Amino acid sequence: MIIEMKKFNIKAAIGTVLMAAFLLSCSDILDEQPRSKYEPSYFRTNAGVQAGLISLYENLRDIYGQAYYYNTLETGTDEYTYAESADDNFKVMDMTGLVELNGDESRSDVLWGACLKNINTANGIIENAEAAGSLSEALISEARFFRAFDYFQLVQTFGGVPLDLGSGELKFNSNPVSVTTRNTVPEVYTRAIFPGLKTAVENLPTVGRVKGGVTQTLARLILSKAYLTYAWWLENPNNIATYPETDRVDPDGHDAAWYYQQAYEVASKGIAEPGDFHLMETYYDVHLGSNDRNAEVMFYADRDESSEEYNGSSLTYSGAGTGDNCAVWMVTWNYTNIRSTTTSGGDYTFSSVQREAVQEYGRPWTRMAPTIGAIKNTFSDKTNDSRYDGTFVTTYTSNWQKNPDSKDVEEVYNANDLSVGMNQPILTFLPEDIDGITYPNTNAEDISGCGAGIIAGRSDYVIAPSAISRLRYPGLWKLGTYRTDNGDGLGSPNGASTRPFNIAKFSELYFIAAEAAVKGASTANGMTARQLINEIRGRAGKWRYDNHNRTEKIQDNSQAMKDATPETITIDYILEERSREYFGEGYRWFDLIRTQKWEQVASTYQICGRGRGDHEIETFNRTIEKYYYLRPIPQGELDKMEMTQAEKDALQNPGY
Repeated sequence: MIIEMKKFNIKAAIGTVLMAAFLLSCSDILDEQPRSKYEPSYFRTNAGVQAGLISLYENLRDIYGQAYYYNTLETGTDEYTYAESADDNFKVMDMTGLVELNGDESRSDVLWGACLKNINTANGIIENAEAAGSLSEALISEARFFRAFDYFQLVQTFGGVPLDLGSGELKFNSNPVSVTTRNTVPEVYTRAIFPGLKTAVENLPTVGRVKGGVTQTLARLILSKAYLTYAWWLENPNNIATYPETDRVDPDGHDAAWYYQQAYEVASKGIAEPGDFHLMETYYDVHLGSNDRNAEVMFYADRDESSEEYNGSSLTYSGAGTGDNCAVWMVTWNYTNIRSTTTSGGDYTFSSVQREAVQEYGRPWTRMAPTIGAIKNTFSDKTNDSRYDGTFVTTYTSNWQKNPDSKDVEEVYNANDLSVGMNQPILTFLPEDIDGITYPNTNAEDISGCGAGIIAGRSDYVIAPSAISRLRYPGLWKLGTYRTDNGDGLGSPNGASTRPFNIAKFSELYFIAAEAAVKGASTANGMTARQLINEIRGRAGKWRYDNHNRTEKIQDNSQAMKDATPETITIDYILEERSREYFGEGYRWFDLIRTQKWEQVASTYQICGRGRGDHEIETFNRTIEKYYYLRPIPQGELDKMEMTQAEKDALQNPGY
């Protein structure tokens, strides 16, 4: 998509103006721009359609990698809680009563505004593109895909949303609106999501029109996931309320079992006819920065290291605003607090691990921390399974000579007053709890700067899984910074990530088909739930690099991984596997609300405290009310509506 984006400056020319959609007060913006350019006639030209499509791709950046929206998908699950430097944006999502979740505090407002803007752009293309003449249905189906995809994100998050943005159902609206009506969940699925995705499957190419462009296989992935999610909604095993209120009856007369079967068949077709997509040989290769945009990644919000204009944010400094790819900052602890000394027996004041623009490090914000349970239980097998090693940063090595101010320092003294050279471990997160670790009781006793422990004979500080705290925890390697312009120095670690933010992967087709099979779908030979899951687990057993030890590791544990798979696959086991596969990638909240397992899986968690001397495990309980399964409509958008207070209240989800 980088080449295509360079042809149009969409953000300046069109993207911001097409916000004349539901609940978005855009009159000031519209007055500032040539209004005629954004009338339906603009989409009746080849240039208008091309510009609109590029806008849809570009605007993915407003959602994916956006730090505060990312937080809503992870904080409050079994994967993440708030960290030492968290503000209310993060504490509110933890569900531990620190901040009340309501329409003013929920950061799902990011999704609400961006998706409705994009839907209106897609409406303009779909409604008017035929008049442009020579455009193929494949091109128009890209817009159909985006409209359906955005509605799918909205309906999972908020429940029913409006299909009429002001000019009629699924019609382009060029004027601000101040009244609206929400459609029901079945109406959104059967009128907007399923028809758009089915048409996209029929007409999209097997190979993307451009690098990163939408394809038939991607449309099958999202369609199968929509079928699966809607089937769960129809079944409603835990009696979760929906809104607007409606009977859980499909307008087309199908039951949940029918939709589970459709999910299985569409996902299976995607596996059988993958186009250019396939599973990578190792899990490590899926997430290695130098291997971005690989054959397993089907959809991503793209970035560009070579230009701020086409990157969508500064290359040297960003403030985690809309459009900045800063999600990984939130889950990065302040490793720069680690201290060593430059003289034996000296004062421990030297920064031996400095902020660097590499995949292991990057900019630390310490806003989100993984739970102890995630480290110890989700990733219980750290020997055969490569996914723990391919997910986290567990070794922090010395890099001080890359800073010109300390390039002449040859060695430092660390734990046990032992010397450490460049590129050697300074601090290690151990894979298991072991005896023999001495932790400091007070800050005065703490030479490490972060409350890390010491083991006799080791020069690196150590932290066992049970000592993971809101202050110190393994970073998220898989989303880490990757730059090619660092030279011999530390680079630009304060710039937002220039890596694409992955949205959809080929591997998920296996999980969707397996989940549908567990829910009763009839399976084909070789495609049972266990066989599908074992394709993923077998791959996870293959190693080619050891991140923890920063060294090559050629090892095949795939058979051991497959042998350890339960004979009977359950939804609980699929959720465990999904967390191992997609940890920290923004899948978890959607997985837990789809299966209605949020309270069961995440209602309690353990972590140590916020201080350097906090090494005692604390247990926290979350209150996950049933109405939390829908996020609140942003209150600021409701306030813009010219409706009575009673009418506004009726638009808000119950409980808020």
